[in-house]
Amino acid sequence: MPTYEYECPKCGHAFEQFQSMRDEPIKRCPKCKKLGVKRLVGGGAGLIFKGTGFYITDYKNKDSAAKEKRKAGGEAKPAEAKPAAPTTPAKPAPSPAAPAKK
Repeated sequence: MPTYEYECPKCGHAFEQFQSMRDEPIKRCPKCKKLGVKRLVGGGAGLIFKGTGFYITDYKNKDSAAKEKRKAGGEAKPAEAKPAAPTTPAKPAPSPAAPAKK
């Protein structure tokens, strides 16, 4: 059952009402008790379909993508690793225990 938004043009009271689609729209304001309440046009809530069989990219497990590639004849390959940047050898730090020369 959907939630409908209403507003009273006389007192300005805005409210939501959870009711069946078969129910008649509310006509009397619950706050001022006057007739003339208008049902507002709402954007509604977005539908989210979870599970298999809807969109290929939505809510898909990473494992199922690899399985589908194997079924299609290709192998799921991991991304190629780039070689590490060359590093320069670090200079050893002077030992603090060595006695100072005079």
